[in-house]
Amino acid sequence: MSRRILLVEDDRVLRSSLLEALSVEGYAMKTAVSLADARAQLQHAPAGEAIDLIVLDLGLPDGDGQSLLTDLRRSSNTPVIVISARQAEGQKIQLLDQGADDYLVKPFGIGELLARIRVALRHRGHSAEPALLHYRHGPLQVNLKTRRVQLAEIEVRLTPTEYALLARLVRQAGQVVTHRQLLLDVWGAEHTDQTHYLRLYMGQLRAKLEVDSTDPQHLLTEPGVGYRLAEPDADA
Repeated sequence: MSRRILLVEDDRVLRSSLLEALSVEGYAMKTAVSLADARAQLQHAPAGEAIDLIVLDLGLPDGDGQSLLTDLRRSSNTPVIVISARQAEGQKIQLLDQGADDYLVKPFGIGELLARIRVALRHRGHSAEPALLHYRHGPLQVNLKTRRVQLAEIEVRLTPTEYALLARLVRQAGQVVTHRQLLLDVWGAEHTDQTHYLRLYMGQLRAKLEVDSTDPQHLLTEPGVGYRLAEPDADA
């Protein structure tokens, strides 16, 4: 099962970058651009879809992320990783004493953030591994650990966005993923109406991964709903 992460970050560029990177790693992402947005999402999360971890910026347009951490710790032990440009040791100590699980100073490498997420989830007894790491359907193979995509054992080169879209479908192989969910996970919350992105990039993926792109066998369309990657082979 994919772990759900709420990314609270108002910087559009950083938010999009982290959203794409964490989605590719198999996390089910939600984003918030303000304290009010984050509180609303935490309070109204559907049953069975509770947030597993929060990545929290401090400088938000309607207040300081520290107040969200304070409120959260009154009723929840959801792990929180603070990301901030503030480097003062006193600030870090205060946040950690207040209940943050970790504190990362911007700018930071995505590899370090991923490692700290895995640690925080592990400390709560959660596995951080994506549900499906290796996908095979006929001649198509995708390995999310090595980021390798092969067709008939020949390496296929994908752009970062093509790979992000394919990886998102791999993680729910055999299931329909809606247009909105794909746009949210791959491009971010600002682009959930841009369905032409999907047509463009799905066309590019089919040109690279299907024997006949006009009769796709792997990347299937669910008319009016979304896309589905064919069910993986039983011995994949």
